[in-house]
This record gives sequence, C-alpha cells and structure tokens, in this order.
Amino acid sequence: MQPVKMYTTQVCPYCQRAKALLKQRGVERIEEIRVDLDPDQRHTMMEITGRRTVPQIFIGDTHVGGCDDLVALDQRGGLLPLLAGQR
Repeated sequence: MQPVKMYTTQVCPYCQRAKALLKQRGVERIEEIRVDLDPDQRHTMMEITGRRTVPQIFIGDTHVGGCDDLVALDQRGGLLPLLAGQR
C-alpha cells in the first residue's frame, strides 16, 4: 500500500471525513501534518499544492487534492488502485 500524507487541522470536518474514507479503504497509517500547530507547514503545503485549504492529501507521490477530490476519486473507482500503487 502506498504511503498516505495529509495536511490537516484538528477541527476540520473535511479532514475527519477524508481520514474515515481512507481507513474504510484499508489505510492503516496516515502521516498527518498539522498546519494549525506549525504555520510554516501551511506555507510548505501552499508552495507544493498551490492551495491553502485543508485537507491536502498525497498518496505516494500523487497529490489527490482535498476531501471532495478524494471522494470523487473513490467514486470513479480510482482510489483503491492508487493506494495499491497502480496508476
């Protein structure tokens, strides 16, 4: 399974929803980077993604986007193959 990294904040309902979906799809570990605790990480996130909202989700080297992007990817049937390392 590909590593999953998420830029998050503690009180973000979209972050919680994205984490729940990933866990439903078998992800056991999510590297969480809390931008509310480390503002420098928000700047890093913005430089990498061009976005300022959370969550920002990476599966392996692929930037998936936010929660809505993750849900859409799952609905298209693309999430499980991406998690498995198949593009």
